[in-house]
Amino acid sequence: MNTLFITLQAAGGGSAMQQIIPIALIMIVFYFFMIRPQTKKQKLEREFKETLKEGERVVTIGGVHGKITSVKEKTFIIEIAKDVRVEVEKTAISADVTKSYSTNIAK
Repeated sequence: MNTLFITLQAAGGGSAMQQIIPIALIMIVFYFFMIRPQTKKQKLEREFKETLKEGERVVTIGGVHGKITSVKEKTFIIEIAKDVRVEVEKTAISADVTKSYSTNIAK
């Protein structure tokens, strides 16, 4: 009878620490595989958009190609054709194609 009682105690419940450890491990894994890489990506994108300057060719998220003619605090003025300029938000820039553009012209 005594052995049955000990077996039931061992199988029945654990301490609060034993219940918290798996949850904490899941949170740590979630942080390292989901949150941390996303914040790094956002930081790189922010730095990319802040370093763009006049004369660079860019592509907007809508697919419009153009050349930056003016940089403002939150926007760029982009020339998409001769004497055709549009103002776009900095967040709307998706890629810098200055290097690929000059490579394609050289071919």
